[in-house]
Amino acid sequence: MHTSRFIAGDPAVVIARVAQRHWHALADDRVIGRGEASPRPDGRTFLSIDAWHRPVFDRLADAMLADLPSPLYTVVDEVDRELTAGWQRAGFTTRRREWDYVVPTGPRVAGLAVPPDVTIGPADEGPLRALDRVIRAEVEASVGWQEMPAEVRPRAAGDTIVDPALYTVAAEAGRYVGLIRVVQATRLPRIGLIAVRAGHRRRGIARALLAHALGALHESGIPAATAEVNEANPAATALFGGIGGARRMSSALELVFHGE
Repeated sequence: MHTSRFIAGDPAVVIARVAQRHWHALADDRVIGRGEASPRPDGRTFLSIDAWHRPVFDRLADAMLADLPSPLYTVVDEVDRELTAGWQRAGFTTRRREWDYVVPTGPRVAGLAVPPDVTIGPADEGPLRALDRVIRAEVEASVGWQEMPAEVRPRAAGDTIVDPALYTVAAEAGRYVGLIRVVQATRLPRIGLIAVRAGHRRRGIARALLAHALGALHESGIPAATAEVNEANPAATALFGGIGGARRMSSALELVFHGE
């Protein structure tokens, strides 16, 4: 059954910015819609609106866009066509599509062996931070860090490692060359990031890091993990698509507003 997001009617509303990042739509002193602007650690601002009337959604969007500097972003479930259409009416366009994968943790995926001369294990904070800086610089110089999975955990300004215990690293000749981050963000753990230094790619290090993480989760009694994969990243889609039992559960669109 299809259920419309918005109900009929065009209530008379007043839009008020009630805090630095919050807006309310008011009708007869009642809140009938809310908007929020959420800054993410990568510096981008994402918008969300909760409103039952289409005109209320549109007026909240217009007010927020007028008050905030662009570019601005939002994320919608791709099947929610009405919500997508609402942001498109406001001037948002599709920036990228992300697939949400559910990945089984066991039995361990065949073929994800550790390459020779590479060891995988827990991270020491100092070398981990150095590796993180190098990888971020390499990615920023190529596709840009904004093409990597979204970082949503709060952290201090300038600190890109929230908790070293969340990371596992791959080392070669005593130097860290790759990392994986697993976060317990929802009911299932989330594989938030897999990254390998540019000169060490295409050797199976990312696959080995993933196998190690899945094996550790399996030993802890966790049956599955989730991962968000940018459709435009062929290496990531091949990595997760090649895992037996992994399946796409949903897709989300990241939309962007660039202003006039």
